[in-house]
Amino acid sequence: TMATIRQRIAGVTTMVPLLVALLYGVGVSNAQTTIGATVVTDPQDITVIVGQREEFQLKVRGALSQSVVFNFSDEHSDLVSVSPSTVAINPPATGGFIDKEYDITLLGLSPGQFDLIGEILPKGAIDDALGFIRVTVANSKAIIVISDVIGWIYFVAWTISFWPQMIINYRRKSVVGLSFDFLALNLIGHSLYAAFNLSLFWSVYIEDEYFDRNARGLNPVLANDVAFSIHATLATMLTLGQCFIYERGDQKVSRYAWGIMGIYVIVVLVAGILVGTETFHWLDFLYVLSYIKLSVTLVKYIPQAVLNFQRKSTVGWSIENVLLDFTGGMLSMLQMLLNGYNYDDWASIFGDPTKFGLGLFSVLFDILFIVQHYVLYRNRTDEKTFKDESTDTNTTTTSTGGSADSLP
Repeated sequence: TMATIRQRIAGVTTMVPLLVALLYGVGVSNAQTTIGATVVTDPQDITVIVGQREEFQLKVRGALSQSVVFNFSDEHSDLVSVSPSTVAINPPATGGFIDKEYDITLLGLSPGQFDLIGEILPKGAIDDALGFIRVTVANSKAIIVISDVIGWIYFVAWTISFWPQMIINYRRKSVVGLSFDFLALNLIGHSLYAAFNLSLFWSVYIEDEYFDRNARGLNPVLANDVAFSIHATLATMLTLGQCFIYERGDQKVSRYAWGIMGIYVIVVLVAGILVGTETFHWLDFLYVLSYIKLSVTLVKYIPQAVLNFQRKSTVGWSIENVLLDFTGGMLSMLQMLLNGYNYDDWASIFGDPTKFGLGLFSVLFDILFIVQHYVLYRNRTDEKTFKDESTDTNTTTTSTGGSADSLP
C-alpha cells in the first residue's frame, strides 16, 4: 500500500545520517556527499584514570556552508576536564564539503561514569546526534584488570558448576537426593533467561526498542551472557533427562512447585496478550521474563534445603556444585564492590540492590548447604548410604510423596 511505501521511505530517510556517520567512522568511503555534515566521536567509549589524560577524536564530515561551534557540556566538570571544551568548525576554503578531525583531551579528576554530551551552535546546522562519548573515570587501572580477571573466574566457576551433579548422578545411576522442585524451577529460570539474552542480543527489532528508550546506552547483553544462559539451559535439561533414566525412588515435582510454575505460565500468557493488544512492547515482555528469572532465584534453593533436612542427608546433592556456586557468588559480589570503589558507583549496589541482593541470597543458601553437608549430616556420605537410598523406597526419601513411577 502507499502508506507502507511512505513508511519505508521515511525509515530509509531517517537512517541516512546514521549511515553516513558509520561509513565515516570506519573509513569505508571517502566520496563526497550532498547530505548535511555529521559530527561523531571516535571512540564512543573511553576510560580515563584519575590524574591521567586520554584522547579521542571529534570527526566532522559532510556538506557545510557556515561556521559553527561545538560545545561540550560542563555538567560533569568535577569528574573530568575537557580540552578544548569548545571547537570552532569552519567550512573549507576549497568548497562546502568538510572532512576533518579534532583531537580532544580528557583529564580524569574524580571517579564516575557519565555521558559527555556536545551541542552544535547554531542548532541544526550539523547533525550532532552522535556527538557524545561515554566516559568512565576510574581510580586505578590495576583494579580494572583485577575486576576483569575476577569476572572470568566466576564466569568459569558458574559455568562448570552444572556438571558435578550430572557426574554424581551418572556414577550412582540414581537421582535420589536431588530435589526435582529445584531442578524444575532452575530449568524455568534459565530458559527464560536464555530467551531474554538471545532476543536482546540477536534481534534487531528488540535492540532498536531498547535503544529507543536508552538512546546513548549500550546493549546490556554480551556474548558471554548468551553463552552462559544457553549452556545453563542445556545442562539443566540434561540433568532433567537423567531423572527419567536413573533410579529416583518416589521423588517427583511437588504440587507447590507446580503451583509456582503455573503462576509463571499465567504471567507469561498475560504479558503475551498485552503485547498482542499493543499495550506492551516486546521489550516489556522480555523484562517480564527477566523478573520471573529473578523470582526463581529467590525460591529455587528452598526445596533442596528442605529435602536435605527431611532426609537428614545431603547424599545425592553435589557439594561441588555448591562450592563452585559459592565461589562464583562471592567473586561476583567482590567485583561489584571493587567497581563501586573504582568508579564511585555505589548507587548500582545500594541504590538498586537487586543484583547484589540476589548474589548475597544465593551465597547464604550455599553456606546453609555447606553446613548441612559438612556439619549437620556429615556422617551420611558412605557408599552403603548410596545403595540403601537407591533401592529402598521406604526410607526418608519419601519427603515429596508419590510413587516410583511418577514423572519428575
